[in-house]
Amino acid sequence: MKMKSWFFFCLYLVYAATIQAQNGLKLWYNQPATHWNSALPLGNGRIGAMVFGSPLDEEFQLNEETISKGSPYDNYSKNALPNLQKIRDYVFADRSDLAQALADSTMMFDRSKGKGAPYQPAGSLHVAFENHNDYTNYRRELDISNAVSRVTYDVAGITYTEEAFTSFTDQLLMIRYTASEKGHLNFTARLTYPTDNVSRRTENGNTLVMTGTTEASGSQVPGQLRFRVNALVTSKDGLVTFNDTLLSVKGASEATIYVAIATNFVNYHDITANPDERIATYMAKAGRDFEDAKADHIAFFKKQFNRVKLNLTSHQSLFSDKPTDERIRDFSSSNDLNLIETYFQFGRYLMICSSQPGGQPTNLQGIWNGKMRPAWSCRYTLNINAEMNYWPAESCNLPELHEPFIHMARELSEKGRETARAMYNCRGWVTHHNTDLWRMTGAVDHAYSGAWPMAGAWICQHVWQKYLFCGDVEYLRSVYPILRGASEFFVDYLVRDPRTGYQVVCPSVSPENSPKLYRPKQNIFAGITMDNQLVSDLFTNTAAAASILGKDVMFVDTLLALRSQLTPLRIGKHCQLQEWAEDWDNPDDHHRHVSHLWGLYPGAEISATRSPEAFEAVKTSLTQRGDPSTGWSMGWKVCLWARLLDGNHAYQLIKNQLSLVPAEKESGTPGGTYPNMFDAHPPFQIDGNFGCTAGIAEMLVQSHDGFVHLLPSLPDEWRNGEVSGLRTIGGFVIERLVWKDGRLKEARIRSTIGGNLRLRINDGIKVNNKTITIAKGVNPNPLFAVYTMPVQLRKGDNYVSLPLSTPILDNLYDISTQIGETIVITTR
Repeated sequence: MKMKSWFFFCLYLVYAATIQAQNGLKLWYNQPATHWNSALPLGNGRIGAMVFGSPLDEEFQLNEETISKGSPYDNYSKNALPNLQKIRDYVFADRSDLAQALADSTMMFDRSKGKGAPYQPAGSLHVAFENHNDYTNYRRELDISNAVSRVTYDVAGITYTEEAFTSFTDQLLMIRYTASEKGHLNFTARLTYPTDNVSRRTENGNTLVMTGTTEASGSQVPGQLRFRVNALVTSKDGLVTFNDTLLSVKGASEATIYVAIATNFVNYHDITANPDERIATYMAKAGRDFEDAKADHIAFFKKQFNRVKLNLTSHQSLFSDKPTDERIRDFSSSNDLNLIETYFQFGRYLMICSSQPGGQPTNLQGIWNGKMRPAWSCRYTLNINAEMNYWPAESCNLPELHEPFIHMARELSEKGRETARAMYNCRGWVTHHNTDLWRMTGAVDHAYSGAWPMAGAWICQHVWQKYLFCGDVEYLRSVYPILRGASEFFVDYLVRDPRTGYQVVCPSVSPENSPKLYRPKQNIFAGITMDNQLVSDLFTNTAAAASILGKDVMFVDTLLALRSQLTPLRIGKHCQLQEWAEDWDNPDDHHRHVSHLWGLYPGAEISATRSPEAFEAVKTSLTQRGDPSTGWSMGWKVCLWARLLDGNHAYQLIKNQLSLVPAEKESGTPGGTYPNMFDAHPPFQIDGNFGCTAGIAEMLVQSHDGFVHLLPSLPDEWRNGEVSGLRTIGGFVIERLVWKDGRLKEARIRSTIGGNLRLRINDGIKVNNKTITIAKGVNPNPLFAVYTMPVQLRKGDNYVSLPLSTPILDNLYDISTQIGETIVITTR
């Protein structure tokens, strides 16, 4: 009996290993997608495709990163400046209702003239098959370790296979169809578009062509973005025929489709390119051997994807034989840690597929959109969402993918100079809560959300963070004008609040929230907490950059003097970190934005070791705000709880995020995850995926607080595991981090630029062949320099300034490193 049991146990292990090898880092399903939120995303940074996997009428919904409504335009209001002082006077007279009404009528760009250009689809490729209704053994999958999709099924004993990828190297969508027996592959292919403002034809007897011009974006922004889609169909052994808009393949065993997309977009102020010439360049690669092209594509992809590996399971997954949507559905009641690994890597996959050097940054949906009127126009929302898209870029070892966002910062700094002058009579540059392909920088929508001139400060945090992770002074020199210009704006825009004496940003808003109990339907105020954090961070970083570069000594003095005059962080009557300068927070406010907690994450002005009172106040605020929320908000909360050193709470937010939301649900709360693993706000917003990926990295390694902290927020359920490839400030790479029973076992850390490595580890450590010292004082590595905002505590009707805390130096070790050296650490 024992031998028989052992035999079946061994058979099970072989079966489990086979299933794991088959499914690995794959999203897979046993039925076609019937909704966009179930389709699977392919992308190469420039073009995207959503694959539905239908055996009857397959659809590849297409996108190209520059297809947008409108054309180059300016959107600042010329009525803002004449009314700016009156708006401020209303705020300082505690009449924010009047300030908001005046801002609505004078600061906002006329919505009828243009309110931001929506990102648009490039149409769809449809492939229809004859007599495939009675299919069996269906499987649809996306291999996120290779960036290849695959569909297989049987009809009447014949196996049909579809394989597709968006080539990084050839800039084409390539699709291959095969039948297991000759002569049985028959289909038609056509290009479609959601509206009729396109023209379609065939060329050369084997190529579908669709051309169009996007629509206007408001009465003063004509549609001038021209695009072209080509689809070449080839077959080794079948007959390809055509009519005006259709290609047919008959009697084949194999056929390949090559899709190219091109536009006339050059940059935000130039649309003089020729899409026909561009398409010819792309189509020169069409006809390549599919396997050769796939090998080149995978090799390119793996150079980026394979840098980071995460393993939370010491055994083969017991859940890999379940379709992905069922695993998401059952996650809360299972211990499916392999799904966490897949979800983490899916975020990195999406970044690789939607953001490549030289291209556009990822928008609200990455590069994937099938609607003419997508939610929030599928633009760049700058009061959280666009920045959140890039939270994993540095820590998750995809630094070159940060470049499109940094380049957009450069473009906004150019476009925003005229806006700063015309709207506010300020030097430097400004941009508000939204931008688009044309880099609009004026205030849009309503004053409630749009009268927010802070986006430049937040964007500049990314510009600075990139330097902290790489230490490249030449990079810093190239981006310093962006930092200086943003700081110049706030030097001029800050104004003394006559009620408090502090320098304040006014008018401004706390993004999309208001103190409803105290000021119903009012949102425009002065000295808002997030604004103070953002300006403090910007001035600190710009001053540091200037000092490193040996520039602008007097300007640095100005920045630091103004920084000292900003409203301090304030702890209110509920022991919370106040969202506004006034103590207006409501413990029952469960708003999705937690903007006043920016200084903990993604900022670093608040920490457990340097400002324990503010740290605890953040915890109180976050607890009061609650866990249930929209998808992207839960991603932010994962990061915040990780910074609060509470891995169990961070993991609970991940569990909440990995709740299955039906593909058809595109509104309402709470958020979660769609069947295709896209974040559900709902609707789909890609920032939630990126936020959770960044949050998982924060749970394992942090470096914002003046040192590298290993396993700072490890959940109890992640008792054993290993991660490799994460990056930290100071140019360090975690080549291997292993833990067992919840405690560090071994770490290998490579120094790419040398310098002091200050480590926080909760256990005693041994370092091979290196001198280790107990850390004292400030970290001598300047890349780890930190600034702590002052804090005030409410006492009755007044506020009392708290003394600056002495940083806690427990469990801190210093190790001197050389360029290229790997430090091996084990615990005692």
